[in-house]
Amino acid sequence: MADEADLSRLADIVVPPPLPWWPPAPGWWIIAAALLGAAVITAVAGLARWRRNAYRRAALAELAAIGPVSTPASAAAVSAILKRVALVAYPRAEVASLTGEAWLAFLDRTSASDAFSQGAAADLARAPFGAPVRDGGALLGVARRWVTHHRGET
Repeated sequence: MADEADLSRLADIVVPPPLPWWPPAPGWWIIAAALLGAAVITAVAGLARWRRNAYRRAALAELAAIGPVSTPASAAAVSAILKRVALVAYPRAEVASLTGEAWLAFLDRTSASDAFSQGAAADLARAPFGAPVRDGGALLGVARRWVTHHRGET
């Protein structure tokens, strides 16, 4: 009889073949579909937001084209740009008739600050009447900030 403890009868361990990388398991397909769906939703939402804010980009470009605000005419141009932005973002009946102090109060209310009625931007109410501009840089900065951060209804 042969000795069962004889090591010459040992055989190598049979290793199964490695798992293939393709096709992936169903869980990976689900994760890939979810990630693709999230990417599409994010892209569509980003495109919609970019289109909704086109009026802001156009207004900022016009403000940049005005350059330094030093004359009543350039301050009136800033006010006109702000009025066009407001007409896009708010109901026409609420914005179209505003002038002077009521216009500045509207700008303050929609920007959650009083930079228009209290600060250098108060020149916007006097600009159509030829009043000198006190601080054109501050006026332009406040106008840019309002265009960028106002809370519109659209």
